[in-house]
Amino acid sequence: MDALDALLNRVSAPRLTEPGPTAEQRELMFKAALRAPDHGQLRPWRFLTIEDQAREQLGELFVQALLAGAEVPTQAALDKARAMPLRAPLMIVVIAVVQDHYKVPAQEQVLAAGCAAHAIELAAYAQGVGVVWRTGDMAYNSTVAAGLGLASHEQIVGYLYLGTPERELRTPAPLECADFVTSWSAKSQAE
Repeated sequence: MDALDALLNRVSAPRLTEPGPTAEQRELMFKAALRAPDHGQLRPWRFLTIEDQAREQLGELFVQALLAGAEVPTQAALDKARAMPLRAPLMIVVIAVVQDHYKVPAQEQVLAAGCAAHAIELAAYAQGVGVVWRTGDMAYNSTVAAGLGLASHEQIVGYLYLGTPERELRTPAPLECADFVTSWSAKSQAE
């Protein structure tokens, strides 16, 4: 697939099923991630793959996170949390590894990890693999972070769910660049 085609037409695939991406497809996705913009060449990212029975274990970790919260969760909320990792045959947890650096602020490092996640999405789409990027409460939960083995200087950027789309992907709605792009000059601000 042409790079511009992937950039212009990639859409999320929220309903995924078996099979998941092959080892060769995964390798290409991770190689693409490693080419993300990276000020200072810090490589401020790492990735966890979760599949097979580990998805059920992650569901139990999500349940533990809900039970550790301030509010008592409903049974429906617990069931939903337990089932979340089962939405796709493969999950990739994208983690920002934020390092102290005199020139590269933490925010830039998190953005770089986000770019790595987007590169995985584009590489998946280019290979016909369905993918959807999700966050939600479980991406920002300290119980989940600890259970996944994150260090204090790491944070979850998102969960990428990957597999075979259950239905044909939608065609993205056209957007007008003029709705989002303006020209700036100091003179225009003074007026």
